[in-house]
Amino acid sequence: MTQDKGVVYRDNLDIDIKYDLSTLKNYKLVQPGDFIISLRSFQGGFETSYLTGITSPAYTIFNFIDNQDKDHAFWQYLFKRIDFINSLKRVTFGIRDGKAISFSQFGDVKVKYPSFDEQKHIATALTKLDNTIQLHEDHLQFLHSFKSFLLQKMFFDNDIPPLLRFNKFTEKWNQCRLNDHTIVTMGQSPNSKNYTNNQTGKILVQGNADLYKNKVLKRVFTTEVTKTAVKNDILISVRAPVGDIARNQYESVVIGRGIASIKGNDFLYYQLEKMKNNGFWNKYIAGSTFESITGKDLKNTKIYTTNSDEERKIGNIFSSLTKIIQLQEHKIDSLKKLKQFLLQNMFI
Repeated sequence: MTQDKGVVYRDNLDIDIKYDLSTLKNYKLVQPGDFIISLRSFQGGFETSYLTGITSPAYTIFNFIDNQDKDHAFWQYLFKRIDFINSLKRVTFGIRDGKAISFSQFGDVKVKYPSFDEQKHIATALTKLDNTIQLHEDHLQFLHSFKSFLLQKMFFDNDIPPLLRFNKFTEKWNQCRLNDHTIVTMGQSPNSKNYTNNQTGKILVQGNADLYKNKVLKRVFTTEVTKTAVKNDILISVRAPVGDIARNQYESVVIGRGIASIKGNDFLYYQLEKMKNNGFWNKYIAGSTFESITGKDLKNTKIYTTNSDEERKIGNIFSSLTKIIQLQEHKIDSLKKLKQFLLQNMFI
């Protein structure tokens, strides 16, 4: 091992192992608590080892000489702060060949840190916040899984009737073409010379990039009106990736050729979502050089319907579950913003 300015660097691994690992001779030993970073092509960020093992010579492994005076969790958070990462990037400015950082340059980077007791308090607060975020993310994953389960069980699946139904609903579901059930409008793109950043123009929904979390993303505007969709219309992407859907939340938007609008209730909306999740549209785009479906394919798509009361109940279930998921996502975003605030304000 070598020591430099309060930091221990682990030398290349050169030990006799009962297996033939001669090709790993120059690999480095990693022990629990070690910090791992690539100085050859620094992009920012550190990882911490929790196990004993080896790593590529491309990485630098370091730890503190006096571990008892350092709270590792505190230093993990400090090393991941954007200010610290930027300080390392400034060291690499003007260096060619991958912007490598030398051992001495890395050791010269100055950081300020508090007493060991304060390190522990800061690390404890941030660790608890991380644990809270992880619990909320686990719950969000459960909600997504539960929604996927219900989508599979409450709609037709490969011509198999739904396995879960509300009480008193026993009648057979009907199959029909989408165009026979509702109005389908294929988009038509305005001339690109009429695109604008001026928000006084009409919102233009061109394709998948303009659909975000079940809503229209206000990104591009146009002064030319071609085909339109009104509030609550279902918007579906007909170009790669095919099948993504959203509800139009605006009074009126212009739809380009990568989008189609569909009049429909929540029951139809979530049936289309289930079809997308099951890869329904893959059979239409297989073998094509540019993934897309035609207006004819979309309009001839077979869907299932039932009586209005059952459709309303099913739609309400998924609409409520989607809102719960959105609230959970918002809560996680707020916690992550709080963490960033603390990272910026609990360190010097």
